[in-house]
Amino acid sequence: MARRYWLFKSEPDVFGWDHLRSCPDQTTHWDGVRNYQARNLLRDEIQEGDLGFFYHSRTTPPHIVGTVEVTRAGYPDPTQFDPKAKYFDPKSNPEAPRWYVVDVRAAKLLPRVVSLEELKQEQALSSMMVVQKGARLSVQPVTAREWEIVIQMAGMSTIAE
Repeated sequence: MARRYWLFKSEPDVFGWDHLRSCPDQTTHWDGVRNYQARNLLRDEIQEGDLGFFYHSRTTPPHIVGTVEVTRAGYPDPTQFDPKAKYFDPKSNPEAPRWYVVDVRAAKLLPRVVSLEELKQEQALSSMMVVQKGARLSVQPVTAREWEIVIQMAGMSTIAE
């Protein structure tokens, strides 16, 4: 299956790039997603080996700071079953899990961040989900062309970097 590309949104004061870099092996599960559309992407679409942008939301300015690699495809979010966890969901059933996660590893810190405003100003990115009004999903698909453009905007020269 061909590699796919994604954008993972997180608030930097809740879980930012530096938090990810401080995790063992710079890897963690992407938890806390409680939107069914984003859950379906985590459960059904995102695969090991896919790449994603790490996007800092709810900051000024919102921006892409780095890239991540998916190291494990979707599996049930363990926090949904733990009454002491922040993302506990009493309606979740281990027999039919409601919420899913993927594991991501920090790949590259971008040479420079790419702000949401810059993304909006790039005509070739006008269809990118993150620039759409009201697009609030915490996990979003990114096309290969969008990926390449953002990588170049960040000062990297190839998709493989």
